[in-house]
Amino acid sequence: MSTQQTALSVGRSNLALATLFLGMFVLGSGELLVVGVLDRIAADLHVTIAEAGTVVTVYALGLAIGGPILTALTIKLEKKIVLIGTVALFIVCNLLAVLTSNYGLFLVLRFLIGASQGLFIAGAFMAAMTVVPPERIGKAIGIVISGVAMSGALGVPLGTLVGQTLGWRGSFMAIVAGAVIVLAGTVVLIPTVPPAGAGAGHQAKYAFAPRVLAVLFLNFIVFSAVFAVLTYLVPFLQRVTGISGGMLSVFLLAYGVATAVGSFGGGKFADRNASLTLIIGSAGIALSLLVLYFVGSIAWLVALALLGWGLSFYSIVPSLQVRVITLAGPGGQLAQSLPVSAANVGIAFGAFAGGVAIDNHSASATVITGLIFAVVTIAVAWGTSFLKPPVVDGESSPAAASSSVPEPA
Repeated sequence: MSTQQTALSVGRSNLALATLFLGMFVLGSGELLVVGVLDRIAADLHVTIAEAGTVVTVYALGLAIGGPILTALTIKLEKKIVLIGTVALFIVCNLLAVLTSNYGLFLVLRFLIGASQGLFIAGAFMAAMTVVPPERIGKAIGIVISGVAMSGALGVPLGTLVGQTLGWRGSFMAIVAGAVIVLAGTVVLIPTVPPAGAGAGHQAKYAFAPRVLAVLFLNFIVFSAVFAVLTYLVPFLQRVTGISGGMLSVFLLAYGVATAVGSFGGGKFADRNASLTLIIGSAGIALSLLVLYFVGSIAWLVALALLGWGLSFYSIVPSLQVRVITLAGPGGQLAQSLPVSAANVGIAFGAFAGGVAIDNHSASATVITGLIFAVVTIAVAWGTSFLKPPVVDGESSPAAASSSVPEPA
């Protein structure tokens, strides 16, 4: 695979990364836009809002559980074919979701769509690592991850706007249209990406080694810290900061743009020193939440805290991915599907913990909850910085074999 990397021109490499970025943006928007049209889905499918909320849960389960399973099942297949098949499955399932009026079938389809996104994420990381030289792996992963960040910053508001204008089915069709473009780009612009490493059974003992699980726990606690606050950020801004209406969208957009910028910059930091980036970024999250708690009633300071929070959060996401792949060694191809699973479990746990805090105390209590988790992330990030990849004769990880990731001495 190393020869494949050198054979690609800079322009072709950038086009491939742009395609992967667009894929992450479209699939990420398909995940998140339901939040903005949940009431319309509930009314159209004749269920309550609470029941419609299950749509979000089953999607997360599909991504967290179905994604790794599909990755394991397709681990010996050529990755371009996997990406093409994954996007095709995403399109078909979304079209069926548009056509159905059966809520049970809709839930099954959302699970499959989530699983397809999980498989796409793993394949996208593998493809990204093969189209750049070794010293740019972190940056390439950052570009791919930034597609998710941009889906939160722009995809969700745009999807919600389309949904409010054309209905939730119209917003789903917009996602399908975007996925068709991604499919065409994948066929034309993504190079052949041969599978690397042994089968899923052999890779699993490295992918689930204690050193990898430690970084996955860090991934979990980072997302728990963020989503304990983010899930209830609107009530915080309304009750504590005292803003409402259109200004809420402005503050949320500022946070979303900061996450996108952070993911781009975070890729460069991951190339330089992924372990140190995790420590500094975790400290940045904790500091931002501490500031948010104490200046919550001052709007412009809250805006600055949100910018710092978004930048710190997504600046470490590429490093989380790089560290997992690197520490997995020969199991790196399987392991690259695991951070998103850990993240989704963290999102669910963080949202639950924040919900308990806001129900029993106040909107500000969610910030304290997130801050406690964030302090834990600093200690865990520091502890995991001492972990080293396995030394296995005659074997190497995808990251090491085709494009080694620099790690601190």
